[in-house]
Amino acid sequence: MKRLDGKSALITGSARGIGRAFAEAYVREGATVAIADIDMERAERTAAEIGDNAYAVALDVTDQASIDAAVAAVEARAGGLDILVNNAAIFDLAPIVDITRESYERVFAINVSGTLFMMQAAAKSMIAGNRRGRIVNMASQAGRRGEPLVAVYCASKAAVISLTQSAGLNLVRHGINVNAIAPGVVDGEHWDGVDALFAQYENRPRGEKKRLAGAEVPYGRMGTADDLVGMAIFLAGPESEYVVAQTYNVDGGNWMS
Repeated sequence: MKRLDGKSALITGSARGIGRAFAEAYVREGATVAIADIDMERAERTAAEIGDNAYAVALDVTDQASIDAAVAAVEARAGGLDILVNNAAIFDLAPIVDITRESYERVFAINVSGTLFMMQAAAKSMIAGNRRGRIVNMASQAGRRGEPLVAVYCASKAAVISLTQSAGLNLVRHGINVNAIAPGVVDGEHWDGVDALFAQYENRPRGEKKRLAGAEVPYGRMGTADDLVGMAIFLAGPESEYVVAQTYNVDGGNWMS
């Protein structure tokens, strides 16, 4: 028997990157997975590539109507929702004196409000369906500390850790376990964009920040999406029954807490 046999999952921002890696892993473990993404064309392509147990759902986590419609689509397709992974997020950086209100509001709308109101919609569905659910939030090592150029993103991921604690303590009475993963530096499209921003503000050539970030990891390299899969399966599965309101670092030793 596979660890997620018969379970229904929704993963936000899963048309690519870490979210896609989680979706592929959950399907391998027996789950039916909603590839929920704002880029519906890419979500449909990803779902087709993963196979029959994956399907695309349109989702904008900044829009409550879209959140509600996505959860309803999962209920209609799979009969209910057992697992939510809050993976959708964006990154930005700037010195304090250059931060714009527009950047702040967009980062918090997706990373914080999106996480909160997706949790709320998922929890309502799980409670109504009498399902002992799992919610996995994606935090970051950036949520464990401040960084000179990354104030807004760091604050948003610190808020995710705090929301995980509060939601975990509140929802466990309903049989819903809420926990989070805090990755370190993870290679891929996301970090290509991060590298470009650091190149701009630190006057570095493209690729240098990425190389340095990987070299500083105690394990000896940047992480990959596949490095996070084991924890994502654990927190969604039966072995984590007694794990509540925790945030796990999966970062090659970058941060200890």
